[in-house]
Amino acid sequence: MKDNNKENTIPMFEGTISYEAFGNLYLNITNQCSAKCTFCIREGCDGVYGYNLRLSREPTEQEIISDLEKHDLNNYKEVVFTGFGEPTCRFDTVLHITKWLNKKRIHVRLDTNGHAALMNPGRNIISELKVAGLDAVSVSLNAESEEIYNNICKPTYKNSYQAVLDFAKEAVKAGIKTRMTVVGQDGIDIDKCEKIATDIGATFRVR
Repeated sequence: MKDNNKENTIPMFEGTISYEAFGNLYLNITNQCSAKCTFCIREGCDGVYGYNLRLSREPTEQEIISDLEKHDLNNYKEVVFTGFGEPTCRFDTVLHITKWLNKKRIHVRLDTNGHAALMNPGRNIISELKVAGLDAVSVSLNAESEEIYNNICKPTYKNSYQAVLDFAKEAVKAGIKTRMTVVGQDGIDIDKCEKIATDIGATFRVR
């Protein structure tokens, strides 16, 4: 006879869900990603700032909330979805946790590669984020053209570069504070990238 209780047991969780830096609290909710960027730190280390961000499994929404409840959230400038993966690979979880934080009047930012619409077809990504209470987004532009973007970011989905631009445009239109970023490296025209961002209506940062 099968032991149903044993089958339904969630494996023990190991890894860092939240970590502190720069006066913010960062959330590491997945190690999945829809790109394999040549500059990604995941290729050479297991975490940042002394935190191990490799997850034994993805934390449940309740585990994320329980982790957040260990902190005095008012001590941070903002709570940021980022970590060792693309947060919108777990889009519904991002929405749920954002709503939970919004009820507590905590400023919430999403750091993203902008591929959410490709991973969640048929959904109005920006509208759902806005309704959930998201305050700000930081979108990884990373290149001034689709060709260069595909070479360095190696996205899983076709038309990812256009999806990045569309994500940022819609976020600006929705009134979500929007920043676009690039990694400073050889072969990237920073001035052209900045113009793309400012033409969209976003701020710009080299990281």
